[in-house]
Amino acid sequence: MNALQNLLFCIAKAAVLHGKSVGFALQKSRFRNAKSKLPFSQRIIFTKPRRFSYVLVQTSSIPRKTRNTI
Repeated sequence: MNALQNLLFCIAKAAVLHGKSVGFALQKSRFRNAKSKLPFSQRIIFTKPRRFSYVLVQTSSIPRKTRNTI
């Protein structure tokens, strides 16, 4: 009986370990995909505030009376 239980445990253990390794492989794949897109997203994130600050500087240099009419 002990040998049968040991065999069943080994089969179940192998199935669980296989499932865990598949999960880690998927997680690694998603991380790699996100990491490869990071330079592209950083360029978008960090270039837009510069444009926005440029617009703020331009509008703050316009006199108040003129700014209200725009």
